[in-house]
Amino acid sequence: MALYRKYRPATFGEVIGQEQVTRPLSTALDNGRISHAYLFSGPRGCGKTSSARILARSLNCVEGPTSTPCGVCPSCVSLAPGGTGNLDVMEIDAASHGSVDDMRDLRERALFAPAESRYRVFIIDEAHMISKVGNNALLKIVEEPPEHLIFIFATTEPEKMLNTIRSRTHNYPFRLLAPQAMRELLEHVVAEEGVTVDENVYPLVIRAGGGSPRDTLSILDQLLSGAGPDGLTYELALPLLGATDLTLLDAAVDALADRDGAALFRTIDQVIESGHEPRRFALDLLDRMRDLLLIRSVPDAFGQGLVDAPSDRADVLTQEAQRFSPQHLAALATEVNDLVAGLRGATSPRLLLEIMMAHLLTLQPGGGALPTGAAGAAGAAGAAGHAGQAGQARGPQQAPPSQGVRQGGGAAAAAAAAAAAATPRAEQRPAAERPPQQPAQPQQPESAGDTDELFERIERDWTRLRQSVGERNKVAEIMLTEAKPLGFDGDVLVVGHHTGALAERINAEKNNADIAAVLSEKLGSRVEVRCVVGTDPAAANLRRPAKREVWTPPEQGGDGSSDGDDPAPAGGWDEPAPIGQPEPAEPAQPEPTQAAPAAPAQPARSAQPAQPAQKPQPTQRQDDWRAAAQAASQKAAEKAKRERDEIPPPPEPVDFEEEEPEASIREVAPYSREDEERDMAEQARDEEGSADRRDATQVAMDLLAQELGAKPL
Repeated sequence: MALYRKYRPATFGEVIGQEQVTRPLSTALDNGRISHAYLFSGPRGCGKTSSARILARSLNCVEGPTSTPCGVCPSCVSLAPGGTGNLDVMEIDAASHGSVDDMRDLRERALFAPAESRYRVFIIDEAHMISKVGNNALLKIVEEPPEHLIFIFATTEPEKMLNTIRSRTHNYPFRLLAPQAMRELLEHVVAEEGVTVDENVYPLVIRAGGGSPRDTLSILDQLLSGAGPDGLTYELALPLLGATDLTLLDAAVDALADRDGAALFRTIDQVIESGHEPRRFALDLLDRMRDLLLIRSVPDAFGQGLVDAPSDRADVLTQEAQRFSPQHLAALATEVNDLVAGLRGATSPRLLLEIMMAHLLTLQPGGGALPTGAAGAAGAAGAAGHAGQAGQARGPQQAPPSQGVRQGGGAAAAAAAAAAAATPRAEQRPAAERPPQQPAQPQQPESAGDTDELFERIERDWTRLRQSVGERNKVAEIMLTEAKPLGFDGDVLVVGHHTGALAERINAEKNNADIAAVLSEKLGSRVEVRCVVGTDPAAANLRRPAKREVWTPPEQGGDGSSDGDDPAPAGGWDEPAPIGQPEPAEPAQPEPTQAAPAAPAQPARSAQPAQPAQKPQPTQRQDDWRAAAQAASQKAAEKAKRERDEIPPPPEPVDFEEEEPEASIREVAPYSREDEERDMAEQARDEEGSADRRDATQVAMDLLAQELGAKPL
């Protein structure tokens, strides 16, 4: 027979830990104050049904009603634990018999007088499971029952019962057993069974039982069934219960006291390697913190039974408690309690456990968060969480904020905390006591002019930069396809995207870090990146860089004025005309020529024949990229020839010389996609734009007429 059935109490005096119920009930029975309905409520396995049977036995004893049934009369014998039962005492499980038909049948049988006892008793277990119509069918007889009828309702959720029924009962709340009362019960059962149990096993069993006598006795029964000739040992019970080895808890506590991050993470590795569940380790560590807090706060915690630990561990736990202040222990326990919920069902429980330990290392002995005592740890946390913090714009000269590990991200926080804990104590001195150190800072823009120049480079070479990102992170390149650089916010490059989900993905830690690293490498200056929703710089509170004025010489098709004076092409400077769209046909106007204006007569140039036939004609289609490439190469060749002839160059801006090597390189380098896009954009800017007000149908008809000679009907 199972232990919880074998040692079921037979009288109220044998019920352990429920004095708040047994004493008033015993007094009422001895005084003859009997109610027609009782309600026993409380957690499962705490003795509600056993107490209901004891009450029925006390009511029908030949010497009763009494709180101490004789145990020898037929009623007491039949209703004793393991007895045959009595026709006048019926137990009904409302979980499976709570329908309206079941309640009607119960009501009909309740009207009959008892066959051989004083009272007819109905014990209804899980009473909250009675259906609504079943409660209505039972309500009338509960309100006005016959003299011989007594109801005893047992439930774990009294609030779900019908209020009209609950208000007509005497409610006796049961509760879980305290560890000290449970220890008395276990020692009594072990003595009756005549077995040997290690003292260190009792706390494990009590903790696993959760305060329920029935569950605790079931666990003890399982352990005793597998015990050897030496009895139930700690080594046998530990793996079966899944509890954490005490040596691992001691090692973790010592590492936290010494602020030794290396020792703490080695302990976590041993926890995982030994097969312990991370969440169970965290809960056991929380229990240990609770015991240490009580030992630190209550002088005689062991003597008062407040500590749920073996007596032979008193000295060890006392020494551990003395290494912490009460505030520090309270902060550690609070931190573990706040983070342990995240371990339930986690896909990466070890990582979360290590992050939890990293948080514990950052707590000060006084109870607050450690202000990143090691400067290197704060720097590591800022560098590792760089991409995740891209949404917080900082000025060029603003120092990175000092953040605790809690503000870091994921594994970066754990690594930063481990570095802070592993740093020698000499390096964890306050900043005022350490010699100032200037960490090497990457090159970054120092003025608005520098950022304007850098942004022009980014905007001009955006396609090439995006392709360079793809060599490191293809997903990031794909997400940047529809993104557009908007401007600089301090030293943060702000790009816009029409899709909010993709903007969020660009700001994700992995993608953002790869994008920023590639841009910084290609541009030779540190660049951070933040993506916003929308492509309007004004909506993002960004200032667009002023358009740089570049003087165009007449020999290259200009009018001798700067670019800033030229009218903007159709669609504005920010939106060039779509590649491949033909210009509107204007046959009535004479076609302009691209021949250079006559230059002053000079001996050196008179011997050189002009080559107007090699220049692209204005009648060429704008999508002919080969012609655009040939024109760009010819421009570069003509300029180089003029320089060889020592013609004084016109006044040029500072960045004019930077554009020439690119033109020379394009003359011999393979013509790539970004070259094509750049040349087409330059050609669109150089030509005078006009608004195309044709609809799609008219454009299609004009193309058919131009290419095929078709005429509209």
